[in-house]
Amino acid sequence: MANDGRVSHLPPVTLVLGGARSGKSRHAERMIEAAGAGLYLATAEARDDEMVERIRIHRDRRGAVWETIEEPIDIVDVLKERASAERPILVDCLTLWLSNLLEMNIDPAADVKKLTDAFPGLAGPVVLVSNEVGLGVIPMGELTRAFVDHAGRMNQAIAEAADRVILVTAGLPMTLKDKSQ
Repeated sequence: MANDGRVSHLPPVTLVLGGARSGKSRHAERMIEAAGAGLYLATAEARDDEMVERIRIHRDRRGAVWETIEEPIDIVDVLKERASAERPILVDCLTLWLSNLLEMNIDPAADVKKLTDAFPGLAGPVVLVSNEVGLGVIPMGELTRAFVDHAGRMNQAIAEAADRVILVTAGLPMTLKDKSQ
């Protein structure tokens, strides 16, 4: 930790991008675990047996050093309330959050702006995980194409506002942006 009590190795806002099973969540967890303990802000909802199992695997992997808050929609409020210089927050994941917003007929552009507008006022570091969905085949269905479009715009907005952006592929992180360098 730095002398001022802030977690010294983490910038205020980090975005970790990657495809499915790329290792992005594990990489983000390790970044925060280097500080000792973190707050895990989970956006997933256990709506079926497969998702229940995915959540269980993530929880078991994290262990006891993590406190978990499950919030599928109002992540900005949680970040504002719980951000702390001593305990970084991991948001996993923004694409599930986006799905939740779309399912609730909430304008994702407005909520993404609300999120990026909140970054400068947060009292501690946050690491956000998101899927990079724009590298594959263009989806056939209108709804799926709309989701990919929304995800691409969301990732661009978060990346622009973030201090550090990391892309994880096959478990290997590559820094795309780092304002500290």
